[in-house]
Formats: sequence, structure tokens, C-alpha cells
Amino acid sequence: MKKAGAAHGSCIGGGMTNPSSGARVVSPIQAYLERLHAQFSGLAEGAVASYIPELAKADPGAFGIVIATVDGHVYEVGATRQAFTIQSISKPLVYGVALEDRGRERVHSVIGVEPTGEAFNSISLEPETGRPLNPMINAGAIATSSLVTGDGREERLARVVDAISAYAGRPLAVDEAVFESERATGHRNRAIGHMLRNYDIVTEDPEPALELYFKQCSVLVDCRDLALIAATLANGGVHPINGQRAVREEFVSGVLSVMATCGMYDFAGEWVYRVGMAAKSGVGGGVIAVLPGQLGIGVFSPALDARGNSVRGVKVCESISADLGLHFLQPPRPLASAVRARYTMAGVRSKRRRPESERRVFDEHGERVVVYELQGDVRFASTERVLREIIDAGDALHFAVLDFKRVTHIDLAATRMLASLVACCAARGQHLVLTRVRRGEMLSEFGVELDPRSARCVSFQPQLDLGLEWCERGLLERYAQAHVASALSGLAEHRLCDGTSEADIAHLDMQLERWQFEAGASIVRRGDAADALYFLMSGEVSVIVELPQGGFKRLATLSAGMGFGESALIAGGVRSADVRADTAVTCGALSASAFARLEAERPTLMIRLMQNLLQGTAETAARLTAEVAALEG
Repeated sequence: MKKAGAAHGSCIGGGMTNPSSGARVVSPIQAYLERLHAQFSGLAEGAVASYIPELAKADPGAFGIVIATVDGHVYEVGATRQAFTIQSISKPLVYGVALEDRGRERVHSVIGVEPTGEAFNSISLEPETGRPLNPMINAGAIATSSLVTGDGREERLARVVDAISAYAGRPLAVDEAVFESERATGHRNRAIGHMLRNYDIVTEDPEPALELYFKQCSVLVDCRDLALIAATLANGGVHPINGQRAVREEFVSGVLSVMATCGMYDFAGEWVYRVGMAAKSGVGGGVIAVLPGQLGIGVFSPALDARGNSVRGVKVCESISADLGLHFLQPPRPLASAVRARYTMAGVRSKRRRPESERRVFDEHGERVVVYELQGDVRFASTERVLREIIDAGDALHFAVLDFKRVTHIDLAATRMLASLVACCAARGQHLVLTRVRRGEMLSEFGVELDPRSARCVSFQPQLDLGLEWCERGLLERYAQAHVASALSGLAEHRLCDGTSEADIAHLDMQLERWQFEAGASIVRRGDAADALYFLMSGEVSVIVELPQGGFKRLATLSAGMGFGESALIAGGVRSADVRADTAVTCGALSASAFARLEAERPTLMIRLMQNLLQGTAETAARLTAEVAALEG
């Protein structure tokens, strides 16, 4: 396999050398292309184009295949760097230029988008208007060239050549010999141009438009260029290696549409049936095929069939589509693959530690909160199944959490569906929680589509953990029977003192150092000596770790009646995380040395503290085990 981005030079085989053995290591895709190339190299059908004298000089045995992916990998075999003229493959690219320069309305007023079922040089004009039926036949392409803007012939030519160069990712030039040959023999195209002028499709002297058309067809490319042109279209108009935009994204679907329906002329229907990719051929021997979002294919072989399509090019694309399952109308994978994980709050909860009374609420009602971790591109098809499940859940569902961390794109259709879902949730007293996504990023149109009357039923949370905690508060508001105190009146109420005698509690109280912290204060820092166990008496604290890429991650949030820093009594060493006061906090600190003295002074107290600490550790382990099971399920 060859990694894209190498210097543009001689033809390569696409393999790598194993430094230890010297043997050539070939990727499976590269090996497949080499087998394909060998399979069709001996095909002797077809003949080179002869109606243009310069094209008749082509070597019918020349043959190259290239696949370029949208993330910039290029696989190539054969004559992939041999120059030839782009010919009609320029048509969809210049059509994109015209759309950018004139806009859809103006372009569509003079060029249709209907397939003709006729040859590329047919005179297919609407009887009354004279409008060419599509931009892929010569009549439509000449009309397209007339729409390119620029101050004079040279500027308009530069506009076209620069655009084609942007698709290829390198500067391209016109083959003047081929241009002169085309101009000298292009009588039929010249007749078409004057017919277009007769109908005012071309509104001025047609000669400049004809000259531009002949020159755009004479731009020199190679097979690698073709694949990267196709991959640029597959990548939404952005070159997959240099990242430069060749055509505005809004026009890519229009370009690909006319390629799919008209790009192979009177073979277009058969092509879609056999290959199922948007494509364009040229009489210079080139063929491009586009699979949006995945890859582009370029094939070069000058021997043409009766329709003007490369014989080997058609065969190769048919084989690649069938062998690799690339037909765009093949049955898709199950849409559930858009959901990376699905679970409820019965199994996975936030990092906030809860007292037993609150945990019982979640055990009983956690199924009413469902989390969907989404991935990849979120489009209509992938969104529909999730929305259908949320709607079908009915009153049994109170909160639906959609996590977008692994989502790469959300299209407008999916955005509108999410906004509509909020309205449905509002009508049923449900809430939608969207985590790790911002309105102004992937959901840029969400606010426009959202009914303001439903806005109270959607919440954006920056982290999935905070989204889960938001839902926990909602469940507690609905189902909690008792209010949990934010402060304890004494050690006897602390969980670590469960089962301890009054005398032991009094003794312990004398051993504690009293501390108060303001909200935001640091109580424990990572790397500090682990020298005390803390009894949280009022307020809340969070245990956090700093992330390598910046920011922090919450490991746990603790409230009054809970403890932290127990590693000081078990292992010593240094602190592995920070503890921060979320609110004003009071706590008591039992030093490691004071705890050690309990073994002699109050052994029953020491044993009871250790038992309660171990009970808490066992509960944490059980909770984590349940979360892993829920996530894997």
C-alpha cells in the first residue's frame, strides 16, 4: 500500500519493503488491484478514439487503476502516471464551476438534468426551448462552458483550469496539440454551439464557449489525478490530501446526481444497475467513479467501446463494485450500528455517590432513563430507529439521553428530527438530554428548528456524566420520599461510624482535626502525602483527575456522611487525585498516626472503621461491575 501524499513522479507498485527480510509487503487492497490489473491487461476489445487525430496516437495497451479514499490513502497499479487528456470527465467539474458562478436557478434555466439515453455527441435539445437535456452531453457541456464567468477568454480559461487543478490537487495545463486537433475537427460541436445560439441558450457568439470547451477537454491529467478528483467529490468537495476545497459543498450533490444519471451517456442505466456509483467517462480513456463518503476510483485505458467508454474501465469498475460491495443501492448494514451503546440508569449512573435511600430510587426507577451513545454520521436513517424507540417507549420513559462524543456529523434532516422529537417529548412530559454537543457546532440549525414552547424539555450537558446526574435529580424529584441532609449533626450520623458505640464515637471525635473550606478550595492535591482519612460532615466535594489533553474528569462527587482519603490508612504513599470543595465544606481529618494508635487504645473502634471502609469499597466494586455489564450488554 502506498500512503497518499508522496511526490508526483513515476508509476509505483504500491507496496512496502520489510526492512528485516527485504520482501515486499503488499496490503490486501493493493494485492487485489494488482490481480485485477493482471486479469484485464490481456483484454483486447475496443479501439482508441480516431475522430480526433491526436487521440488516435494513444497506446491501446496502456492501463492503470487507482483507488483514493476520503482520508487520503492512494492505491495504484499500472500506468497511473501516464499523461492523457481529461476529455468529457471535465464536464461535471465545469458544471460545478457554472453552479458556483451563476447559481442553480440560472444554470437550470438553460441546461436540464434529464438523461437522454443517447450518445455523447447527440443533439438532444428540448423542441421548443432548445435547452440541452443535461450537462453531460456535448450540447449541455458547451452551454455550461458559456456560463463560466471571467473578464475575457484567458481569465475564463484560468477559472476552469484552476478548478480542475483543485480537484486533482496539483497544477494542470492544456495540451495544445490536442486542443488544435479538437478545434480543427470539431465541426459537429461547432454546429451544436450555433444551434444553442439560435435558441439564445448561448447568448453571445458561440466561438468563445466552443474554444473553452475544446480547451477544458484538452487538460492533461493522469490516472492518479482521476482518482483524487473522484475522491474530492466523495469528500464533499474537499481534496482528501491537501484539504483544499475544489467546489462548494452545496453543489456536490447536484454534480454527483447528473453523473449518476447521465455520466455514462446511453450506458447510464446499465452502469447504475451493474456498478452503482456516480461516474463519468472520457474518450481519452479515463473513467472516474465516486462512492460518497468513502472513495474515488480512476481507471485509464484508451481502448473504447461503441459508446465511447473505456472497455477496461467499465470492466474494472464492475468488478470493484461487485467484489468490494460498493453499489450505492445495496442493502445497508443494520442501522443499529449508529448506536454504539444503549443502557439505562438501572445499570449506569453518574459519578455522584448517593446514600442508600437515593440508590433505592434508581434501582426501582432507573429503567425510565435510557442512554444512547451515538457514533459516526447521524443521518435520517440512523436517527429514525432511535427516535422510534423513544416514541414507542411511551410513559415508561422519563428521560432520553443522546451522547454525541463519537458523532462525526449530523445532517440537517437529523437535526430537524431531533427538534421534532423535543416537541413530542414535551407533549408527553418527557425530557431529552443532549450531551457532549453544542448548538453552534454540529447542531447549528437546532435552535431554528426547535419550537420555543418545547425548549424547556431539552437540556444540553457538556459531559455524559453531568447529563446522567441531571436525570438523577429529575428522578429524585419525582420519586424520593425523604430529603437528604446537607449537613450532619454529629459523627454518630456518619456512615463510617455505623455500629460504633457512643464511647468509641466520643473517643474518635477527640482524635479528629476540624477543617472548613470555601467553595472551590482544594482539600487534597494529587501527589500530596496520603496521611489522613476525611469524614465529610457538611457540603459536597468532587474527586477529580487532570487529563493529558487538558481539563479535568470527575471520578466521584461525595456529600455529607461520606469519607475520602482511605488509602492513607490502607496503603499510604501519595494522593492519586485531587479533591475539590464544590460547596462550603466542613470535615474532620483522622491522621494515619492517630488511626494506628487506635489498635492499642480502641481496637473495637479500629475494626469497626475498617469494616465500614471495606463495605464502601465493596459497594463501589459492585457498582462498577454492574456498569461494565450494562455497557457491554
